[in-house]
Amino acid sequence: MYVEWLKVFIAAIFEVLWVIGLKHSDHFLDWIGTVVAIFISFYYLIMAGRKLSVGTVYAVFVGLGTTGTVLSEIVFFKEPVSYIKLILIGILLIGIIGLKWTSDLEFKKGREI
Repeated sequence: MYVEWLKVFIAAIFEVLWVIGLKHSDHFLDWIGTVVAIFISFYYLIMAGRKLSVGTVYAVFVGLGTTGTVLSEIVFFKEPVSYIKLILIGILLIGIIGLKWTSDLEFKKGREI
């Protein structure tokens, strides 16, 4: 099961890359990299969804992607930072951890998701 969650994490990393690529691509090769990142992201998302709860997988994927994109914009592209933005990212991460935790509990009880 941990391998499936690793796939979700990999998919989220590539989601961050393609979202940044959509905003910052200026050349043909940049766009090719963005398309490749989209393909890899959705491939791993689909593979994880075959073994895990699709709703939970998608929520974790989007949450990690959103968090990664916001943090990447702050760190690499000097977007303005506010305390409220950081607090809301923290709340989002707590929700993601909670979804994964409840998914793990259901799996351990023998209810394969």
